[in-house]
Amino acid sequence: MTDTRINARPASRWMGLLGAALVVAPAVARAQPLDLFYERTVMEAADSRCGLFTPQLASALAAAAAQARGAALRAGASREEIERADRVARLRAAEADCRSQDVTVAANRVKQAFASYGRINRLTYHGDVAAWAADRYVTPTNPWRLKQESAFGADHMSFGLAGSEDAAVLLAVAQFADGATPYGARLVLRDTRRSSGPYLRRSGAGPTVGLSLPDRLPPAGALTGMLAEARGEAGHDLLPKGQQGQDEGWAFRFPAQAALALANLDPREAVAVDFLFPGDKVRRAYVEVGDFAAGRAFVQMASR
Repeated sequence: MTDTRINARPASRWMGLLGAALVVAPAVARAQPLDLFYERTVMEAADSRCGLFTPQLASALAAAAAQARGAALRAGASREEIERADRVARLRAAEADCRSQDVTVAANRVKQAFASYGRINRLTYHGDVAAWAADRYVTPTNPWRLKQESAFGADHMSFGLAGSEDAAVLLAVAQFADGATPYGARLVLRDTRRSSGPYLRRSGAGPTVGLSLPDRLPPAGALTGMLAEARGEAGHDLLPKGQQGQDEGWAFRFPAQAALALANLDPREAVAVDFLFPGDKVRRAYVEVGDFAAGRAFVQMASR
């Protein structure tokens, strides 16, 4: 098994122009991350119509499109620009002839660009503040598939997906420097039923680099919570390696819908995990949403 590692940063344009009918519209071609999102969405839609790629390559393309969407938003593109790019891309793909040379050439470029993608086991998705470490292969000593580390005060949390390919669950694994024992945990995130978009406490538009995680969380009236459905002592395989005196921790498993809710959030925003202690005491850790959706798509790719 090849152990290939790579940083998942926005790449240079790899698709090129899909013929005159699918050329990037001037309004869409303002910034490179938006170009990449447009191009990858065109090919996603074309594959859906024409069956151009294998399931594994289609999954890789979906992950790449999600990553490009996040990069475009963090670079300052508005949600309206993203939605317009998506509409234009799908319209162009719908107008394309599946048997045309334009589609064949573009599909071959995608296949060449992703020729080595199936051999990549690990990716790091960098956000504005934190990063997601993605791993397609679990081992007896490392069950994490997608993980973000967070320090809150003197305490530490590992948060993400762990377990086998077909049974990965969303976990928060916390270590408390003073040995405290929480009785529960709650995932706190934006309620998409009561809000139209993310709350980003900044002046004006533009990139979100430098905005703290607490400033990416909505006010209380736009929040919802999901309680962990199970608690247990964390196994050593779930704990960070090499931390002196930190050989114990607590693992909390969240319901399946929590991962889907997280994947549907804006990559610029944050969520929080509240660890609950007797006496109504709470210790809060923050997580950057970032490219969770792209990382989730990557680790869900079929292993071959």
